[in-house]
Amino acid sequence: MADFDVIVVGSGMSGGWVAKELCEQGFKVGVIERGRAITPAEDYTDFVDPWTTEHLNRKSDKDREDYPIQSTVYAFQTYTRQFWVKDKEHPYETADGTDFTWLRGYHEGGKSIMWARQSYRLSAIDFEANKKDGHGIDWPVRYDDIAPWYDYVERFAGISGSKEGLDILPDGIFQPPHDLTCAEIDFKNKIEATFPGRKVIPGRVANLTEPTEEQMALGRGRCQARNHCYQGCSFGAYFSSKSATLPAAQGTGNMTLIPNTAVHKLILDEATGQATGVEAVDVETGEGKRITSRAVFLNAGTIPTTMILLNSATTNAPNGLANSSGQLGKNVMDHHSGARGYATLPGHLDRHFFGRRPNGFYIPRFRNHTEEGDGFVRGYGYQGGAMRGNWSSVGYRKGIGADLKAAASTPGPWQISMIAFGEVLPNEKNHIRLHPTKTDKWGFPVPVMDVAWGENERAMVRRAIKDTRAMLEAAGGINIQTDDPDTAEPAPPGIGIHEMGTARMGHDPSNSVLNKWNQSWDIPNLFITDGSFMTSAGCQNPSLTYMAFSARAANHAAELLKTGQIG
Repeated sequence: MADFDVIVVGSGMSGGWVAKELCEQGFKVGVIERGRAITPAEDYTDFVDPWTTEHLNRKSDKDREDYPIQSTVYAFQTYTRQFWVKDKEHPYETADGTDFTWLRGYHEGGKSIMWARQSYRLSAIDFEANKKDGHGIDWPVRYDDIAPWYDYVERFAGISGSKEGLDILPDGIFQPPHDLTCAEIDFKNKIEATFPGRKVIPGRVANLTEPTEEQMALGRGRCQARNHCYQGCSFGAYFSSKSATLPAAQGTGNMTLIPNTAVHKLILDEATGQATGVEAVDVETGEGKRITSRAVFLNAGTIPTTMILLNSATTNAPNGLANSSGQLGKNVMDHHSGARGYATLPGHLDRHFFGRRPNGFYIPRFRNHTEEGDGFVRGYGYQGGAMRGNWSSVGYRKGIGADLKAAASTPGPWQISMIAFGEVLPNEKNHIRLHPTKTDKWGFPVPVMDVAWGENERAMVRRAIKDTRAMLEAAGGINIQTDDPDTAEPAPPGIGIHEMGTARMGHDPSNSVLNKWNQSWDIPNLFITDGSFMTSAGCQNPSLTYMAFSARAANHAAELLKTGQIG
């Protein structure tokens, strides 16, 4: 008899949803987490004052030595280092001539603890893009297939936002948005008057502004506008699997969390062609173990999920399991960035903002939509915000005594910052493979990232820089700073922290890994609903899409298990 009905590998954004849906339908679910269990009272630091922390919460030389990659991310500080891996313990390689920044945390909840919470739907335009312009393969689903599941996950997770009626960015089930600041409202009015095809809207973010009874019953509360989100939220006001889906699953009595357990391989019964469980190792003791089930969901994150399947190669499947198409590990995508802009916005010096809103504005994609591109297909959206300068600026100013104190207590002018996130095209040359000889301390082959952006991404970021400057100028900004549009390069792959696409879904098992239900073509009781399944990337933050597909796939798997078609 199997240990569980279903094994879910990974407890983060997508794994939590799978666990919730299957547990609520009565299945016994084992959630395997590579890292440790999280205790908010001990691990969250949203009530820790920076002046009580070592180095006043600034990154130390020791941090940069132990976390040379992770310490580059905005959310890494002295009091958040517990959420990021030590790079020395988790090595990876990059192919010659390429660069990849792999940002990650191994613990219960995964990156749903530290994410930026931006939550946008893909549109009908996004689901049709590959077919229309010939890049990648066609999605096997359309927006109308996924729209009810977007509704479903938004209602449970809690997304604040405004209804705008845009075809490029569909509306959803929203709680009230965070208000734009007065400077942002001016910016919005000037941009929309100057560029009629562009819209400036409140960001859509997974922070509760009017919690529902269901959300409060899970112990979640209203966002307190403190902007300590990446330190963990003791109020449960932002969506994470730790605050929402895992407690819902746990409440059924059907979930077992198995922490500190790294999955190395999928176990395949070659007689039936179905998975029977996983091989794993206790990361603290090094002890190996087998955990069995009737079905398996891989939700470890795009790169670890790919590594598990590649490492599960057999005599009959020498290139990895679920890989008869040869597409496993290929088509790595992220979102490219690099079109940052900053400026001072004159006026409104008699006004300030309330609290520390954990959000800003969003400008949906307009290139190759309401405005033509400039030598590239697809497009980009912007995230940004306008706030008054605060006391922290005096940290870079000379002085002591009363003058310095007065400067610290006097608000500065309104400053605006914005950055474009652009779509990356699927490309088989961008891939992950396992190193033939190098392993980590647990014996897992080290991944090799062979990923580089192409001319489409390069042309897009250079056009985005020009658009950034044009909008800041139209808003009346002064002291405008942007990169040089003639020489700028997109930020390296991985910086977007949205890696995806290595086990894409499609219509045909000859060129895709998964069918339209996130189900392996080769192994019918294997499902993948982390970012691996994405067939194209859009330019929107993808986590909401992972949630919707995860809930949909879990419910489909439940029907197959109930009817005996799998397991």
